[in-house]
Order: sequence, then C-alpha cells, then structure tokens
Amino acid sequence: MFDWKWYLKDIKQNKNVKVFSCFSCGGGSTMGYKRAGFDVIGNCEIDPRMNAVYVKNNHPKYNFLMDLREFNKKTDLPEELYNLDILDGSPPCSTFSTAGSREKAWGKEKVFREGQQKQTLDDLFFVFLDTVEKLKPKIVVAENVTGLIKGNAKGYVNEIIKRLHNLGYKVQLFKLNAAKMNVPQTRERVFFIANNQGYNKLKLNFDEKPIMFGEIKSKKGKKVTGTKSLEYISQIKRTDLDFADIRIRTEGKRSNFSMKIVWDDIVAPTLVSGSDFLRGDDKEWYSDDDCRNISSFPQDYNFGKENAKYICGMSVPPNMMANIANEIYKQWLKQS
Repeated sequence: MFDWKWYLKDIKQNKNVKVFSCFSCGGGSTMGYKRAGFDVIGNCEIDPRMNAVYVKNNHPKYNFLMDLREFNKKTDLPEELYNLDILDGSPPCSTFSTAGSREKAWGKEKVFREGQQKQTLDDLFFVFLDTVEKLKPKIVVAENVTGLIKGNAKGYVNEIIKRLHNLGYKVQLFKLNAAKMNVPQTRERVFFIANNQGYNKLKLNFDEKPIMFGEIKSKKGKKVTGTKSLEYISQIKRTDLDFADIRIRTEGKRSNFSMKIVWDDIVAPTLVSGSDFLRGDDKEWYSDDDCRNISSFPQDYNFGKENAKYICGMSVPPNMMANIANEIYKQWLKQS
C-alpha cells in the first residue's frame, strides 16, 4: 500500500529499472515510478513552465525541452535511452475527453495550454509510437482518458494496438480507477501496457479501501467571493454535487456543471484543471494542499509559481502509477 501522504525526500531508488517519460508535465507518472523504486533517467516535455517544475522536483539525468516530434528526429541521443526497461507517456488527451468537443476538434490545429503551441493533439499518441519504434523499450506504458475507448474514438484504439503489434509488442488495455489505488480521488483512466519480451499477461486487480475527502482535506480552504457564488452557496443542500444541482432546483437552469461540491464523507471527484471545487462542509474553495492531497502528490512538492490545480489535474496521480509499476516489477521485471 502506498500512503497518500508522503515526501519526495524519502524516495529510495532500489530497483535496477530504467524509465524515460514523455509528455512528462509536472512528473505525476515519474514520481509514481520513483515510489516503486525505479530509476527515471529522463523526460521530454514541450511546455517550458511545466518542464521547469519537473526539473525542480525530479532532477532528471536527461532533460529534453521540446516537441516529441523534434525529439524523434534527434540522432545524438544518449545510448542509455536505447536500453530502457520502460518508456512512459501520457499524450495530451483533451480532444478525446467526453467533456470536450471530441470529433469536431479532431485533425484541427489549435493553441492548447499544453506548450502554448499551435498543434493537433489527436495524433500525438502516434507520435509517441514513433518514439517507441525509435527507442525499442522492453515495456511501453501509455495513459489516456476513458473517452479514448468510447464512440468513434475506438478507431484510434484499434490503430494504436495494430501499430504496437507491428512493432513487435503484445498489448493489454486496462481501465483503472485511482480511488482503488491509494488515491483520494475518483479518477478513471485507460492504460495501454505492452511488452516485446514475451511476458505472460499482466494482471491488475486493485481494490484498496477508498479514502474520503474529509480524511485528507487541508485545515483551511480558499475564501469564496463574488455575489453570485455566495448566493448559490447559501442555497446548497446536502445532496448537491455541483452548482448545476442548485440552479436546476432554484432557477430551472442546468448549468455550472464544472463547479463541483465535495463533501467530507465522499471520495473527491476527478480533479480537472478547468473546474472549480467547493468544500461542501465548510463552504470554501479547494486550497492548493487539497489539490496536492487529492492527487497523492508529495507533501514537499514545489509548485513554484505555477497553479497547483492545473499541474495535479493534468498529471497521473503518483500513487496510481506506483501501484502499476509495482505490479509490472513483481510479475515481469523481477523474473527477467
């Protein structure tokens, strides 16, 4: 079991497992591998601000601040990157989210928050597969939103699996919930886990006891301001889970879904960087420490001047990846 409350300073690299992280953001996945004792030797990140936070907290041996497309063209990569145990990646996924425009945004260039560059996002998974072909790691771990396995997006899944098969990898697809993996947050994600070593099928059956919000919330939230917000809050009922519940009851309008209400006796909902979260029992917004704790980020993680909700909301919760990494080691790497 990985406790939700932990510190980077306590990490010990005690397994000879080399990992490289693509689309690393603030290092959620990286810190998960490190909690499992792995050696994360480097990263590639397009956003200079996110990369600076990553470097500050994770101190990579090899750091590439660039588009992964540019990384794939490099001919002078360290030899160590061609001998990886695990290549990890979480391709930006907003175009596949069920909360977004989905199909309408596929194939279109847009300035996204990820890197603040004009680019298409729905092809980045295939750019990542180009990295797989270049580096040929033993194991590939790729995370994405569950929207990727819904509706027309399933066609992308079939193409991803086909490409991995053509590269010599056996692929498994897992839908996992962080709330069952020592993370105080309901967060469902899809993981592609593939290997070219002929390992037996990986079994991932997590069922840890859920952690309620009241067990991890910070002592003080952020004060609510604004006449309209205060008006809605004055009409909250214990059964309300977002401001839309209040508005449909009081105005007949169902909007403000992204303004969530979190009670002490429930598991916190998925932390999304573009949403607001009200602590229902004390009528305050989430604090930065609430975002940290909900995401199982370490207590000594340094967000610098960056938005804690954004970094945590964009990252794989470290404990989620730590549990996966632990099973990969026990079932595969320990035996090899």
